[in-house]
Amino acid sequence: MGEPMTLYKKIAEDLRSQINAGELAPGDRLKSEAELMEAYGRDGKVSRNTVRDAIKFLVSRGLVETRAGQGTFVVEKMQPFLTRLTLDPEAGGFEDEVYRSEVQRQGREPVETAPRVEVQPASALVASRLAVKEGTPVISRHQERSIDGTPWSLQTIFYPMEFATEGGATALLVPEDISAGPREGALKYLESALGVRQAGWRDMIIARPPRGDERGFFGLSDTALVAIFEFQRTSYGEDGKPIRFAETVYPADRNQFEMEAGRIPAAG
Repeated sequence: MGEPMTLYKKIAEDLRSQINAGELAPGDRLKSEAELMEAYGRDGKVSRNTVRDAIKFLVSRGLVETRAGQGTFVVEKMQPFLTRLTLDPEAGGFEDEVYRSEVQRQGREPVETAPRVEVQPASALVASRLAVKEGTPVISRHQERSIDGTPWSLQTIFYPMEFATEGGATALLVPEDISAGPREGALKYLESALGVRQAGWRDMIIARPPRGDERGFFGLSDTALVAIFEFQRTSYGEDGKPIRFAETVYPADRNQFEMEAGRIPAAG
């Protein structure tokens, strides 16, 4: 027989059941601490700390968020977007047109901002991934992406500067979507413009807390315990040299990832 449920968990479970039943809807403000103490303290045993622990429990489960000077509010439930990861060495994966077609296949609406294009000195990380010296100029293409009006991911892709200056792939410097029109995606553009074909890629997946700018874009409050998944993909040409480096960040509250291998039943 398990241990009896502590009082703060009883309060949290009661509030959670109200949220799940729709009695407390997204955006609704919970009662104040004093009101909750009165509501659950008919026997005079509920302290302010007990109520605060119950709220902390709900915050840790992503059900509510506390806003300074305003109170505690029920958060909006996210409909997660499932990204299917692939082992296909020629696939663009989650970076470009494959992502867009998958969103549409699920009957949802993808929106991407026009790329913000910059020429910037390579950071230590970018330099190591593109096999150039730190501080070497590289092309940076940054986009914000949303699904059904909800901010979903941020992405920055870095290319060697020589692709534009020496190879003639000048579209990399234009703040327009390479996936649109006859180019049909960045990878196909690199192949047609430079004869550079992606032969493989290496991914690193990192889980970390959100940074300040990410909290602002994704609408995460300072109290929201939402992790960020950061995908770092280095793509390689047939000669084994890196051709681009992509950093894509996803908040865990609205993204899921799936990978399949071997002989398995079709997904439901």
